[in-house]
Amino acid sequence: MRLLEEKIKTDGTIISDQVLKVDSFLNHQIDPVLMKEIGKEFALRFANEGVTKIVTIESSGIAPAVMAGLYMDIPVVFARKRKSLTLIDDLLTASVHSFTKNETNEISISKKYITEEDRILIIDDFLANGQAALGLVDIVQQSGAAVIGIGIVIEKSFQQGAEILASQGIRVESLARIASLAEGKVEFLNEKVEELI
Repeated sequence: MRLLEEKIKTDGTIISDQVLKVDSFLNHQIDPVLMKEIGKEFALRFANEGVTKIVTIESSGIAPAVMAGLYMDIPVVFARKRKSLTLIDDLLTASVHSFTKNETNEISISKKYITEEDRILIIDDFLANGQAALGLVDIVQQSGAAVIGIGIVIEKSFQQGAEILASQGIRVESLARIASLAEGKVEFLNEKVEELI
């Protein structure tokens, strides 16, 4: 998605050859116009899959998931990272390790929001090592629902997340695929392919 790639180049900050900071438009401050286009793109890519619900994880996955849900006219359910007084019974849970925060959280979704009749699209902001996506897949599978695919805003293709998900037969659609963050420069996977042609 060219618009997203341009935004990453102009407004993203490379912290290291492993970490890209996009808090000015995706996961702290949100660019609603960009999120609208991201939602539309996910809706187009999964238009013929009969998706009944979108599942994401708090908090950075919520904005793109809600925009996709708006275009697809379906509910969005998000996994919580912290327990609350109202989220205590009949929970689907999984443990998820965050690469950027270097912490493990138990994520939860109430069983009443996902049923075995659902066809679920998982959406998240980043895909690196695949732990958040795998945790969400685990929760969906516990419910008996079907995982139709995973929509990722930014994939770090130099890490193994996409490969792990593909090896499990899960369709992954990433809007921006980063091949490298080396030497303080963002290089997208499609640019590497173009170089080879």
